[in-house]
Amino acid sequence: MKILLLEDDRILSETLQDFLKDASYDVDIAYAIDEAETLSFEKRYDLYLLDINLPDGNSLDLLSSLRFAEDQTPTIFITALTDMRTIAKGFDLGAIDYIKKPFDPAELLIRIQSKFKQTTLTYKNIIYDTRSRIVRVDGEIVDLANVQIKIFEKLLYHCGQIVTKEMFYECLDHPSDTALRVALTKIKQKLNIDIKNIRGRGYLLEEL
Repeated sequence: MKILLLEDDRILSETLQDFLKDASYDVDIAYAIDEAETLSFEKRYDLYLLDINLPDGNSLDLLSSLRFAEDQTPTIFITALTDMRTIAKGFDLGAIDYIKKPFDPAELLIRIQSKFKQTTLTYKNIIYDTRSRIVRVDGEIVDLANVQIKIFEKLLYHCGQIVTKEMFYECLDHPSDTALRVALTKIKQKLNIDIKNIRGRGYLLEEL
């Protein structure tokens, strides 16, 4: 899931980015409205997190222009304001929620997860159900061991990003380079996918 975060407070924005990345979200930061506008046209996002008041303007005006351009990306506002008219305007523009500063990043994560309860992940002809942990290829269930499922899930959540060996070690009962290579080989064989070994950095499941 790709998120655009508009927040001029660099400490807060980087803290939120790290927190959300640890929860397997891909987060881009914009520190000003014009940066956010440029990113919104260059990339496709699943969610906008917009601070309302910024030095170069108001993100309500940004969202209004995005909606005029038929960009219906779900939006959560971050605000220190208590003015209900401002909050109401945000909802009128299609915001799905707002969170008031100061807040615990865990609360923001809960709000995001409650709005986006994704239960399946798809890659090529593979469908993975995150609740049942069942993997299907062309509709047929493929038997993966528990460790293999954990590794494959981590690859899916970080699709297009390099996953380090240390991140994979969390999935292994007895972490070692050999155990990791064996598990990855079995996953590639069973699912017929290419997992690239990026020498000295980790492994990559390329985006489609």
